[in-house]
Amino acid sequence: MPTRGSAADEASAPPPLSRLAGTRVDWLLECFVMNLTRKITNIAATVAALTNVSLAQSPAALNIQLDRVAHAVSPTLYGLMTEEINYSYDGGLYAEMVRNRTFQDHGFGGVAHWNIVHMGDSVAAMAVDQTEGPSAALPHSLAIDISRADAAQQAGVRNEGYWGMALRPNTTYKGSLYAKADSTDIGPLRVSLIHDGSGKPLAAATVQQLSTEWKRYEFTLTTGNIETSADNHLLLTVGHAGKLWIDLVSLFPPTYKNRENGNRADLMEMMAGMHPKFLRLPGGNYLEGDQIDERFDWKNTIGPLVDRPTHRSPWNYQSSDGMGLLEFLEWTEDLNMQTVLAVYAGYSLKGDHIRPGPMLTPFVEDALDEIEFANGDVSTKWGGVRAKLGHPAPFPVRYVEIGNEDEFDRSGSYEGRYAQFYKAIKAKYPQLELIATAPLKRIKPDVLDDHYYKRADEFFADVKHYDTVDRSGPKIFVGEWATREGSPTTNMNAALGDAAWMTGMERNSDLIVMASYAPLFVNVNPGGMQWESDLIGYNALTSYGSPSYYAQAMFAEYLGTEVPASSVTGGGERFFYSVTSDKAKGAVYLKLVNASSVEQPMDISVGGANSIGKTATLISLTGHNPAETNTILAPQRIVPVKTVLKNVGAKFSQVVPAYSIQVIVLGAK
Repeated sequence: MPTRGSAADEASAPPPLSRLAGTRVDWLLECFVMNLTRKITNIAATVAALTNVSLAQSPAALNIQLDRVAHAVSPTLYGLMTEEINYSYDGGLYAEMVRNRTFQDHGFGGVAHWNIVHMGDSVAAMAVDQTEGPSAALPHSLAIDISRADAAQQAGVRNEGYWGMALRPNTTYKGSLYAKADSTDIGPLRVSLIHDGSGKPLAAATVQQLSTEWKRYEFTLTTGNIETSADNHLLLTVGHAGKLWIDLVSLFPPTYKNRENGNRADLMEMMAGMHPKFLRLPGGNYLEGDQIDERFDWKNTIGPLVDRPTHRSPWNYQSSDGMGLLEFLEWTEDLNMQTVLAVYAGYSLKGDHIRPGPMLTPFVEDALDEIEFANGDVSTKWGGVRAKLGHPAPFPVRYVEIGNEDEFDRSGSYEGRYAQFYKAIKAKYPQLELIATAPLKRIKPDVLDDHYYKRADEFFADVKHYDTVDRSGPKIFVGEWATREGSPTTNMNAALGDAAWMTGMERNSDLIVMASYAPLFVNVNPGGMQWESDLIGYNALTSYGSPSYYAQAMFAEYLGTEVPASSVTGGGERFFYSVTSDKAKGAVYLKLVNASSVEQPMDISVGGANSIGKTATLISLTGHNPAETNTILAPQRIVPVKTVLKNVGAKFSQVVPAYSIQVIVLGAK
């Protein structure tokens, strides 16, 4: 036991006053100060303990009666909504690696994301030629004028990609381009992938001879045992003087399910992990465009890429339209989702609109054609077009949404526009359920699309929003919603707000048939984000899920088919729950959300079953504080953890940690 003056005592005590003064009085004063310090410390500890007791949440008693079913759960409750925002398609899901492949984006110094390259003493210049192009849809191209070059000193252009080009070892990349030359002597064209740092080629291919007429050329680039990196670019060069035109330069990595012109595998797998039941396509503002001629004109997005003119997205960059209507529909097929097809309804974001009547008729007919393209058999005009494009089987469509966020239409024309679309679509497709995007007075839609973007506290306060909504009105599609906290992706507090709101949607899933978070994607590179607080972040190389992503995935995976009767007493103000069951699986799903800084004790009672399993599965998503989050460099900081609960049954207790979302899976017969 240490005594005064020992090494242990001196290590923890302040310098003795006796060393300063050297008197017995000073030594007594030192002892007094030390004793007083200990007493103050003990008092502080006692106060802290008492404070914790006072802050602890009162125990909550959750009672569940499985033999009393309130209503069924909508089997399509959770799905996906995307649009071209935050480089969600180009530079994101759509796997194209070449940026500005048709030379329609213009940068400060000329053609955006392309640069001229001179090797040795070669000399060349580049400019967009508005008179030369490979098709009527792409009537322009990049002209490269080489005044001096040879085989050892080549000249050409390079493309930087979407904040780099991700290359992996022993991987084959498929490329193509349209090109023409003023003379066949200019070739061959060398295509290389170059590391930004070393300047060394990591893969290369050669197009042996170029024609003096526009022609499509294909090539493959295969890497060796290289380091995985996104610090790479594409280089196109020739070794002879002359003039060369290029357009629609394309390069794809291996895609999800090896689809040609397909999607990034990692982002598709992230979405598959959300267990989505539908896809709302082609998305909100992207459907409308800023102006009528900038809408998603679906007929311009099908067929060969060279016949797609591209268009400006409402988030101020050019959409390549590589992600066209057929690619959207194939996306639903790949993830086994239903299609929620949104059709342009005559209103654009900056106020342009078409009044109901004859002027709107062509747009109504265009929507009918679009529906036929999706679900018509091969004997129909547009079903036949789809078959010629390689997909004879129709895509099942149940829901069609007429417009997007038409509550912003100050002209008051939506009531009439909706009625004109509704009448025409129902006449040809009476089985379809039609979604309105704003409240209507003269007609009852099948479904009404509600949108919510709130802070966490606002969602906490609004979880009972649909508890008392009239069930005789239209069904509800919560087509866009999110807790907007965190950047570029959400933080733990946002996940808690989302989870609280989802408990309310599950409790009211007799009314709410579908819900989809937005925005789904964000490119986290500088300049890649136009809207913060997003679900899934990525760069050229990798991707990650936000805490909200995992909350979505947990709720969707353990959805259930029925909502049994339940009630709760006690608990804190920021405690939320929902209960669903699935009799076919013999499972009960308890979702528990504790958005408080202190833990929530629970007493749980389950009645109405012959037996309850003695063990349960517990899935927990927990943060240390509301601001904690995942990032591109720390993607696994907050992820679900699965464990086994023992000693459960018809009655058991559970403590829900602070800042946590839990799903308890009980076995019930």
